[in-house]
Amino acid sequence: MEIYRRLFFSNVCQLLSRTFPVLHKILGKSEWETLVRDYFARHEAHTPLFLEMPREFLGYLEKERGEVDGDRPFMYELAHYEWVELALSIDEAEPGLDGIDPRGDLLEGRPEVSPLAWSLQYRFPVHTISPENQPSEPSETPTHLVVCRDQEGRVSFLEVNPVTARLLELLVEADVESGRAALTQIAEELDHPRPQTVVDGGLDILEELRQRQVVLGTRKTI
Repeated sequence: MEIYRRLFFSNVCQLLSRTFPVLHKILGKSEWETLVRDYFARHEAHTPLFLEMPREFLGYLEKERGEVDGDRPFMYELAHYEWVELALSIDEAEPGLDGIDPRGDLLEGRPEVSPLAWSLQYRFPVHTISPENQPSEPSETPTHLVVCRDQEGRVSFLEVNPVTARLLELLVEADVESGRAALTQIAEELDHPRPQTVVDGGLDILEELRQRQVVLGTRKTI
């Protein structure tokens, strides 16, 4: 039993360290193993699947770990950021391309966001954290990131500004009629003195998002 216990713990440690490589490097071997042992002791897993274990570990960090002296204040957010790459790589969602015009007019048409593109917001600049860069306080402004898996299965990360994050939010969650309508709403929310400037800049943003396969095209009209 002792042999199997060590083997199982070692396998889980290795799996989690591959999913959370930056956090693993920051903590170091001893602190990392102490963290994983605490996860074993406190967390009741809800799946036997190894690929789902990093999600279980995130749940532990978010809801069960609590405040522990010495824990980095960015630990959960960094772990979430690192987990996203695995989550997207195994996500079974498939973009429905039949009803989409990939070359559609992004202003006059209704831009369609890929289901494999996630817009994320963090208090810490998680994409810059490393053993040499460990912030002790959240940034003054949130960090907005878009993570996307393209048609070749590659996962990429893009830092965006609040306007782009809001644009994606409107396209995913709101019933806007067109890209122009979404950008006009943003201009109104910003109380911008020249709304057309927001629309023109927004078109450039939409074109870049289409190139990155975050935006797949526009919804075909019947």
